[in-house]
Amino acid sequence: MSEITFWGHACFLLSERAKETVLFDPYISENPLSPVKTEEVKADYILLSHAHWDHIGDAYAIAGRNGATIISSSEIAKQAVKDGFNAHPQHIGGRHSFSFGSVKLTLAFHGSGIAGGHACGFVVDYYGKKIYFSGDTGLFSDMKLIGELDSLDVALLPIGDNFTMGLDDAVIAASFLQAKVVIPYHYNTWPLIEADPVEFKQKVEQKAGSQCVILSPGSSYSI
Repeated sequence: MSEITFWGHACFLLSERAKETVLFDPYISENPLSPVKTEEVKADYILLSHAHWDHIGDAYAIAGRNGATIISSSEIAKQAVKDGFNAHPQHIGGRHSFSFGSVKLTLAFHGSGIAGGHACGFVVDYYGKKIYFSGDTGLFSDMKLIGELDSLDVALLPIGDNFTMGLDDAVIAASFLQAKVVIPYHYNTWPLIEADPVEFKQKVEQKAGSQCVILSPGSSYSI
């Protein structure tokens, strides 16, 4: 059975016993909510939605220690290769197969953190389970297509406002995506992005019809 573990802010780990692990946006060492230390993290693949400091975080340290492959938009992946790390470049709309399944890059309306680049989200097929990680983004209507093209088991959505969607826009996103389960992130790391996940859960389950699971940093959900 696959598990999603939340390590605060936008950092998640996909894992399954004795199989490859996939890590999202590993902002760990400077993350005030992180329950783990960078040197404790094991990953085979690292997905980077963009190169802002609170998302690229400890990607290089973890990739170097584990020999992990960084998967991101072309500019970010190519920079990682120049810096001496394994990386696989993709771009918006492209899907590629890996040992655990596949990764498709999706739109994300946000800054890239690198010259000429694009922020992105991901639809990950992880041993037959479909997980959508929106990255840092505002609400956009093509989220309907993401849910139509891939039947989603889990959608991971930011709710902290200011830099991303706020709570109410994320509820609309959940209604577009129609994932079985929605998990909020990118909130309460700092006062500027405070949000109430309980309110989000109530609204998602009332208005979008999806189950909402709130993960505290260090907790996991079995898909």
